[in-house]
Amino acid sequence: MASHIGRRKFLATLLGSAAAWPLAARAQQPAMPVIAFLHSASLIPVGLAAFREGLKQVGYIEGQNVAIEYRWAAGNFDQLPALAADLVRRQVAVIVSVGTPAARAAKNATATIPIVFTVGGDPIQLGLVASLNRPDGNVTGVTTLEVTLGPKQLQLLHELVPTATTIAVLVNSANRFLAETISRDMRASAAAVGVQLVITSVSRERDFATAFKTLAQRRAGALAISSDVFFNTQGQVLATLAAQHRLPAISQFREFAAAGGLMSYGTNVLGVNRQAGVYTGRILKGTKPADLPVLQPTKFELVINLKTAKTLGLTVPPTLLALADEVIE
Repeated sequence: MASHIGRRKFLATLLGSAAAWPLAARAQQPAMPVIAFLHSASLIPVGLAAFREGLKQVGYIEGQNVAIEYRWAAGNFDQLPALAADLVRRQVAVIVSVGTPAARAAKNATATIPIVFTVGGDPIQLGLVASLNRPDGNVTGVTTLEVTLGPKQLQLLHELVPTATTIAVLVNSANRFLAETISRDMRASAAAVGVQLVITSVSRERDFATAFKTLAQRRAGALAISSDVFFNTQGQVLATLAAQHRLPAISQFREFAAAGGLMSYGTNVLGVNRQAGVYTGRILKGTKPADLPVLQPTKFELVINLKTAKTLGLTVPPTLLALADEVIE
């Protein structure tokens, strides 16, 4: 009898220990790092795919060795401080902020968690970093500098639509700093070119249709869509409205021209998102944000939708076609 009891105790101890092995092994594995993805506007699938490609280049794959928490403000910028604060409370490893409002909210929320931004303005003027080559503190990223491209947009429109004496500019008043900077620069450029300027502000998708009707009433001959992360997510909507109102329009984003808009002039947004992914991966591996210089564009791309130009009855000058990096036919 005693031998049977001894065997049962031995087997119970052995089985108990075996059952505990997987739990102990799991407890010893390091926790999967969590990236916070804070976006000022809405999901752009191709942009998110490019970001994941950048992460993969450094050895991180979502769901395998890194997790991502997504937060989308959908253009409601006043929600960003609360979203950023919640991510800080969750003690994420890195905050990736897309758009100036998200970048500012993240910076205001933490001085310790690393932040990787993508913005269209000057990060120094925006108060994000003190230096581009060696940013201080916990913040670095990529700037497209597209906020500076408004005058070039105006020049391209004037060259392609020389009969347009009034040109409209679409800005997002909710993104106050960029809207004011763009409006100021565009007014100076319009005076130099000799055209009248109509500044129109839209910060909600439901107001786009009304804005385009107003532009038609004011006899705007062309439209420049300013740099703004919200407008980037609305490329298809804006291209459709421009077509409906037969309004030649230019945007910073290639996706606008691909959706049927007349032209785009700006940086390769997918490349920017990919680089943000690379920077995020490098920080996860131990690189400090202060050791990663803020990246700036080395090239701006001109895309012309020739099909749209023909539909609008416009003849694209050969000089402009020669400058184009891509012609959509």
